[in-house]
Amino acid sequence: MTKDELRAELERQEQRYKEVYGGEVTTYAAQPEPERKPWRKRASLLDQAFAQEIQKIEKDLKGEEP
Repeated sequence: MTKDELRAELERQEQRYKEVYGGEVTTYAAQPEPERKPWRKRASLLDQAFAQEIQKIEKDLKGEEP
């Protein structure tokens, strides 16, 4: 089914609804998709301790190089 055929079918259904039920049809614009934010893992206590140890080691290595 093409878009034009679909539009025609929806218009026929709208007209039938208005004639048979005497109802009013309200059309709405399509809502945009919500933005998905990237999932981020929180650092656990072990991850934080590991990062601190890495920083400490890097600091020590920089102090020994000169």
